[in-house]
Amino acid sequence: MGGQTKRQAPRIAVASGKGGTGKTTVALNLAIMFDEPVQLADCDVEEPNLNLFLQFDQLDSQPVTMLVPEIRADRCTGCGACSEICRFNGLVSLGTSKPLLFPELCHGCGGCALVCPAEAISERPLQIGTVNCGHSNAIRLVEGRLDVGVSLVPPVIRAVTNQLFSDIPAILDAPPGTSCPAVATLRESDYVLLVADPTPFSLHDLKLAVAMVRELRLPCGVIINRAGEDLVGLSRYCQDEGLPVLLSLPDDRQIAEVVSKGQLVAHCLPEYGLLFKQLADRVRTELQQHGGQP
Repeated sequence: MGGQTKRQAPRIAVASGKGGTGKTTVALNLAIMFDEPVQLADCDVEEPNLNLFLQFDQLDSQPVTMLVPEIRADRCTGCGACSEICRFNGLVSLGTSKPLLFPELCHGCGGCALVCPAEAISERPLQIGTVNCGHSNAIRLVEGRLDVGVSLVPPVIRAVTNQLFSDIPAILDAPPGTSCPAVATLRESDYVLLVADPTPFSLHDLKLAVAMVRELRLPCGVIINRAGEDLVGLSRYCQDEGLPVLLSLPDDRQIAEVVSKGQLVAHCLPEYGLLFKQLADRVRTELQQHGGQP
């Protein structure tokens, strides 16, 4: 099982401080220009979309579950110990009656079962999402998909990374932002590509993303998408912070047209395919410099 043994091949996360910067476009086109078998993990489990751009064979699906409490009314004394230990309000005790359970708030820590003096709490599996695996030529897709109405994202992301093979390079399409889902993805990576565009909002959120990556002590580089006149000082910020700019994609209408049709930029626009091939080579060099596997 991938993710359960020591990794022999690198994992590269493609992340962004905000949505809409072109993160998925970068992840897809980097994968197809990698010149070797590669795994592509869609960790944006609330809205996965990598499968829209590639035709996959043998798409297998398996459920993702977490353990939630189940209370036996004939044993429960209504002491309230379970609700006291729950920091997420998944259990609420009302006097001497059986506590109310809100499974959508439960984090599956198991603390309530441990502290129950009457041993009235057991645990049962609750499905919160699915993981789908398939192949498209040399690319192996591992896609996480959160069930409707579920808010707990990190367990589904962990289920995705657990399905990755340790001996094949992997590219992780991370959720946007700097909250728990992004951290859960980046913690499984060896190098981070941060995608930004020269706008005030993107620069602000890039700074937050850089702080997150540095807190995790991960090496990173920046990809500037829709590059044009830099009125916000994005390039200067990268220079001042010692962040290598590994790729700069121009603000080209052709790219938008190709993506809007569900096609791949590297295939439809050969000049950009060359740029993504150069990006793959740059990433390998960065990994070597930071002690990772090329």
